Parts: sequence; structure tokens; C-alpha cells
Amino acid sequence: MAKKILIFAFAMTNEQKETIRIRIISSGFTVLAIAIFKPFGLDLTQWQAYMHLLAMFVIGFVACLVTECILRYIFKMPTSLDNGVDYIIKRNMRFQLINTPLVALILCLYRHFVMSVSVAGNSLSWGNFFETLVIIAFCSFIIGIYWRFQFRSRYLTAELNETRQMNEKLQKSQQSEVLKAEAPVSDDITLTGTTSETVSLNIQDLLYIETVGNYVKIYQLHDGKVRSDMLRATSKQLEDDLSAYPMIVRCHRAFLVNMQQVERIVSKPGGMLLVIKHCDDAIPVSRSNMSEIKKKLSI
Repeated sequence: MAKKILIFAFAMTNEQKETIRIRIISSGFTVLAIAIFKPFGLDLTQWQAYMHLLAMFVIGFVACLVTECILRYIFKMPTSLDNGVDYIIKRNMRFQLINTPLVALILCLYRHFVMSVSVAGNSLSWGNFFETLVIIAFCSFIIGIYWRFQFRSRYLTAELNETRQMNEKLQKSQQSEVLKAEAPVSDDITLTGTTSETVSLNIQDLLYIETVGNYVKIYQLHDGKVRSDMLRATSKQLEDDLSAYPMIVRCHRAFLVNMQQVERIVSKPGGMLLVIKHCDDAIPVSRSNMSEIKKKLSI
């Protein structure tokens, strides 16, 4: 038996070993917090408390592995830094959303079927479930902050690599036909709003469009200088009007950008920014629109 365990341990990848290490530490932290604050009447069970704590550690660790399997095989989200920082954040959030109520439910059942024999007040009830859920959620939050701090340098490295790859793709796409219209359309267009006012421009000179209240502000190159025009319209309306031009992409609920006029992509703690040529304006990229930007760049 011991030989099989050793063979299995050596056969595991570094990623799997790290996952197990993280889950052991996380489960250990949760049990330590429970041991310190002594909820569930643990202070009344004397030596039996150590047996309950050991059982809770096993429950937490097994629940973490079950959650890992759910994410990997049901949600198709394996542990990987190659998919970018947004993927890591989304995966961690899903892990906590699944694992926290799962651990709380199993612990609540353990309290009912095992601890209630020796400690009163551990019978199965909604009150006990919510009490357990709050405790586990608090521990999960603290653990999440701890691991975020521990892996901060790795996240930063992943962000830098992702940004570098996106900039490389951006340069290639601007030099190729990736962002060109699929069907022959005129580069000279006239944008209309809800009033009789119009804005005429060449699509190659369009920099970006910003939503300002009930108006949109259209930034374009005019005689080598940046000019802005106001038009009473919605960005959704202009997005539909410009749908024939693949280079025009929504990067934020308030911004449409011309990817041909993006000088570079930069990474900031709050997210990514698109730096526009000729004016150095930095346009934010929301997480919900990041996938569309990557798709346009064929990332």
C-alpha cells in the first residue's frame, strides 16, 4: 500500500502537487481558526475536540478536492496560468462560490450526526447551517487574501506575459488583414444620431467613441490633429452602424475603439488600458469585453 502511495506521489505533476499543498494549508488554516474561536460547542468536549478538528480538516480537504474536480471536469476550468489573469480570477471566484457552501453543508451534517451526540445545539437546522456558512465564508475570504498575496508576483508575471502577447498580436493584426472589413465597404462614412446632426469621417481616422450622457463624443484625426464631435446618439446605435468594420470594437460600456489606432496595451492593477495613437488617451477595458478584444486579435 505504501509503495502504491509513493508511486502515485511521484507520478503527480508539479501542478497537482501544488494544488494539494494549497488545499492542505487552506484546510489547516480553517481548522486552526475553528480551534481558536471554538464554535459549535467545541470548548465543552475536552479531548474529543481534537478528534472533531481532525475530522473537520479531512472534510475540508476532501471538499476542496471535490470542488477542484467540479471545476476541471464539469466547468472545464483546469488550474492554469496560461489562460491569463482574468481566467485565474474567475476560476478562484467559482472555486469559493462552490466550495464554501459545500464545506458548510458537510460540516453541518457532521455536527448533526456526530457532534450532537455529545454537544447540544448541533442538530440540523437552518440556523446552524447559516452559522457554519458564515464561519466558512469568513475563513475562505481570509484564505483568498493570503493566497493572493502569496501569488502576487506570479499574477504580475502572468499579467505582463499576457500584455506582451496581446501587444505582439496587436502589431501583427494592424499590419495584416485581420481587422479589415470582410466585404468591400467605403471608408468614408456619415454617422447620424436621433437629431438631424451628422458627423462625416474616414473610418481610418476614427480613434474612439465615448458615451457622454445622452450624447456620444467622436474622436477622429482631422488635418493631422485630434478633433472631437458631439452627436446625440447611443454607443449601441453607433456600434450597430459600424458593425461592418471589424476594427471597431467595444472595450467598455462607455467606449468603442478603433483597434487600428491603438498604439499599445498596458496592464494596470485595475485592469487593462488601450493607449490611443496621436493623443495618448488611455481607454479602459472592462473584464466583460476583454474576451472580444482577444478574439479580434486572434489570441
